[in-house]
Amino acid sequence: QVQLIESGGGLVQAGGSLRLSCAASGSTFSRYTMGWFRQASGKEREFVAAISKSGVSTTYGDSVKDRFTISRDNAKNTIDLQMDSLKPEDTAVYYCAAGTSLLGWKAIHSYEYDYWGQGTQVTVSS
Repeated sequence: QVQLIESGGGLVQAGGSLRLSCAASGSTFSRYTMGWFRQASGKEREFVAAISKSGVSTTYGDSVKDRFTISRDNAKNTIDLQMDSLKPEDTAVYYCAAGTSLLGWKAIHSYEYDYWGQGTQVTVSS
């Protein structure tokens, strides 16, 4: 089992940047594919990004591609999400997730992840 804690959320103006972090504990971190999801008020949870166990491979949701970058540090048991060129529509609660799906870094659905953090709010003002 793994526990996940997100940090780094906040209020930023459109066009600005934020960096989210997720710290993992309780299990061998490098066993897990890691992902970021987000959920805006009144909407379904949306895939943002995923990264392979080694950190070599990544994939992104279409709405964040070329603006967001996911990374991980297996020595520190952390993953980060660098968010640039933020838009008001990026406003949401952002969740870190860990999974052992056979799809690995290609897992883009929430049901393919086993463990979740409590979320961190990101608000982008226009």
